[in-house]
Amino acid sequence: MNNFILDNRTRVYFGRGCVREYLACLIRDQETVMLAYGSGSIKKNGVYDEILYILKREGKNVVEFGQIGPGPTYEKVEEGIRLAREQKAELILGVGGGSVMDCCKAISLGAVYQGDLWENFWEKSGIVDFTPLPLGVVVTAGESGSECNGVSILTNEEKKVRIGREYEKCSPAFALMDPSYCFSEPKEQMASGGFAALFHVMEIYFSEPDEDNVSDDISEALMGSLVRNLRKAWENPQDYQTRSNLLWASAMAKNRMIKLGKRGDFICRQLEEQLELYTGCSHGAAAAVIGPAYYRRLCLERPEKFVRFAAQVWQLPEEDSSREELAAAGIRALSGFIREFGLPSTLRQLGIQKKSQLKAMAEACSPTPGSYRAMSHEELEEILQECF
Repeated sequence: MNNFILDNRTRVYFGRGCVREYLACLIRDQETVMLAYGSGSIKKNGVYDEILYILKREGKNVVEFGQIGPGPTYEKVEEGIRLAREQKAELILGVGGGSVMDCCKAISLGAVYQGDLWENFWEKSGIVDFTPLPLGVVVTAGESGSECNGVSILTNEEKKVRIGREYEKCSPAFALMDPSYCFSEPKEQMASGGFAALFHVMEIYFSEPDEDNVSDDISEALMGSLVRNLRKAWENPQDYQTRSNLLWASAMAKNRMIKLGKRGDFICRQLEEQLELYTGCSHGAAAAVIGPAYYRRLCLERPEKFVRFAAQVWQLPEEDSSREELAAAGIRALSGFIREFGLPSTLRQLGIQKKSQLKAMAEACSPTPGSYRAMSHEELEEILQECF
């Protein structure tokens, strides 16, 4: 194992009824709570009513901030910052999936910081030498793992860029995770989110170093769990045990645990973020299109790691196949898994109709240190061409 420091400030409350049991005591020191959420689905499934009842019962002044869309924009963050300052919010309570949580993290930073937030913390990596506005989250979609880290990915529509940064001090102070809150999530969204979680593990697993390490062992177990439970949830989305496994596996994929001693390869994610920027698609949909093509190339560099992937995650028999054949079979199993849930497999399905856009997408990406092999912009463009 390489050297590492583990520091995760988020306290997780997991299980059925955790919001009713713990939320009141977690907000007792704040009088004004900014309740942030997405497009309004929580008002249809009863989550909003339950949380608002608790806030009102505890005598809190509730400031609502809704309509946080997928792939949160910096403009929406600025709107939230203004509201938090005007209403003197003492706590942000984000209720939703990754987009809501990413937006709230940036708001918690910007509500305190007086300078140019985008220039000093997103265009470049800044130093958070102050305490952001306290943040807690209630998870309603298990996909991003954003509840257990300080990552915030924002789209600046004016500059036409999408950038993610991680600041430990922006990690939620608490995360309430009730798997039953995810029951109303559409099946297609669940599948996309489940694949996004799988891919979050893969980008750490397929990276330096490859020497025997605990992080890779955990990653294999997580990938196997995600594959197994996503299939079960597709058949029965209301099964509590299955959904609880999916929710926690998604959190484990991003709570820094599997990153320990690993460098990570985020080139493929950069390509995905370009697709999200150009099309507004979900992270899972972008990963479904780009992932197999990207890993087919890496498979040629490190077939032994992909053999392990095929055997441990997909349970493919090792006999009667060469190592190269088994490694390739693991990638085919990944592609077949994508097809099982009707996820997209081409850029055209995502809405990219012009090949002329691909060069700019590829050139917006930059090398990452953990990659098995540095890929030129030309090769990244070839991968996009292959996916077209």
